[in-house]
Amino acid sequence: METKIGALDECKPASNDVGCLSNGTVATIQSSVSPSVLSSCEATLGRHLARRLVQVGVTDVFSVPGDFNLTLLDLLIAEPGLNVIGCCNELNAGYAADGYARARGVGACVVTFDVGGLSVLNAIAGAYSENLPLICIVGGPNTNDYGTNRILHHTIGLPDFSQELRCFQTVTCCQAVVNNLEDAHEMIDTAISTALKESKPVYISISCNLPAIPHPTFSREPVPFSLNPRLSNKMGLEAAVEAAEEFLNKAVKPVLVGGPKLRVAHASDAFVELADACGYALAVMPSAKGLVPEQHPHFIGTYWGAISTTFCAEIVESADAYLFAGPIFNDYSSVGYSLLLKKEKAIIVQPDRVVIGNGPAFGCVLMKDFLKALAKRIKHNKTAYENYHRIFVPEGVPLKSEPREPLRVNVLFQHIQKLLSGDNAVIAETGDSWFNCQKLKLPQGCGYEFQMQYGSIGWSVGATIGYAQAVPEKRVIACIGDGSFQVTAQEVSTMVRNGQKSIIFLINNGGYTIEVEIHDGPYNVIKNWNYIGLVEAIHNGQGKCWTAKVFCEEDLVEAINAATGPKKDSLCFIEVICHKDDTSKELLEWGSRVAAANGRPPNPQ
Repeated sequence: METKIGALDECKPASNDVGCLSNGTVATIQSSVSPSVLSSCEATLGRHLARRLVQVGVTDVFSVPGDFNLTLLDLLIAEPGLNVIGCCNELNAGYAADGYARARGVGACVVTFDVGGLSVLNAIAGAYSENLPLICIVGGPNTNDYGTNRILHHTIGLPDFSQELRCFQTVTCCQAVVNNLEDAHEMIDTAISTALKESKPVYISISCNLPAIPHPTFSREPVPFSLNPRLSNKMGLEAAVEAAEEFLNKAVKPVLVGGPKLRVAHASDAFVELADACGYALAVMPSAKGLVPEQHPHFIGTYWGAISTTFCAEIVESADAYLFAGPIFNDYSSVGYSLLLKKEKAIIVQPDRVVIGNGPAFGCVLMKDFLKALAKRIKHNKTAYENYHRIFVPEGVPLKSEPREPLRVNVLFQHIQKLLSGDNAVIAETGDSWFNCQKLKLPQGCGYEFQMQYGSIGWSVGATIGYAQAVPEKRVIACIGDGSFQVTAQEVSTMVRNGQKSIIFLINNGGYTIEVEIHDGPYNVIKNWNYIGLVEAIHNGQGKCWTAKVFCEEDLVEAINAATGPKKDSLCFIEVICHKDDTSKELLEWGSRVAAANGRPPNPQ
């Protein structure tokens, strides 16, 4: 798809269609300043980059300073619409930009060359796997050092400066190494617009001696982007809808299943429109939780094979036709490749492609267009939902706790469920929190995020910072295991420093529980920390932070009452002490199946 930079307009700036918000809608962002001639001291690369970030919806940039990016940071800080947030390390800055992009539609981080770039790389890879537009900006070497055969600090000791670029080429959709002011304007604009179009991270390296130098190419306010919308092939769309209509209308008990790529396709609303029209039973894959309203009258829960919401898998897998919108079938989402699905019964709708059964396939058909067109022609059929309603038995509640009985995880999440409202967002860390949070029933407007495709432990701490910064009106509730927390714990400092009021439930069960259920060993036992003492030390009397350690249900109720009452304007850190073997039944099942998939012997040659 072509990128068009809007033509200069003396009267008003062009509008800018960029990114995708968490509900799948397109954000329209207007330039806050009419195009005008800048003074020479303002006509710099650094100021242009700052204005571009603000234009596309980034008002917070997550950074770690280093000598190669300091001048650039000066210019970003000078931009009135931009808030530069210092993080404790580059990995966490990348995770924060990831969480920010989930809520705002685009995020950004700024680090220094090589030591910073290679540190943030893991977070950028995670954003790539989750289709998030993230702008990774690196302060690069002085322009005079390129091609001189010199060895620089922060590098691996070779005169070749391309190592960082080569690493980023595999986890970004566009790379721009800006070491010349003549083409800097074009390279920066191309990279940012590509991130928005492709919904993937991009890499921008800017030589450290360039950001503050005036140049004629930056003499005007940056004109807002005008990105040509992607369009479906009309004939292909019509053919795909016709084939899908015939396929589904002859089925007796078809179902709909939403997948994680609903986000990148901006198709959540279109998917709900189809669900309204067809009357089918409606489920979501685990990584699509939060993309479809769970209050929909035909919603039956999460389809996750053997560990699905009760009665959901039975309805999906017994259907004679199923439409999957934006699925990702990997070993985790398929529970070790154990889904009981048949390809000939499935319509698979990807962001720009539709495949019906074993064929035919239709390319250049956008998911949003396809779902909307199909909704107008599909026959109403509520058989599958009626079957679900017929067999449904309400879930039980955890056994009543004895007075001062050690707290069980299922009791903890019962109280988290009661805590949720539309003013919250849930961040679930990789581990047993995946499975426990998946069972939460999200109220209307409650956000939900987790990183299932990449599954990098520690992601949630930084992501909580970014999400809370992007949507300050929502109070984030983060559920994090002790093993994951140890990877990125220091970033609680950034939460306190920026006045965030999230609630963190630190589940302390003494190890990597998810790994235990896949394959146990002594390496899954971690050193126990005084987590409350650590957070208090980080707090150090500066800012608003409140901590509690709970051992039983009575303690938990008291802590939640405090966190939602007198401490509602503070960052609340609640350490929950649980037994090391207290896990969800879903993790036990999932772990054994994933272990079986990991342990398959080599095929004979």
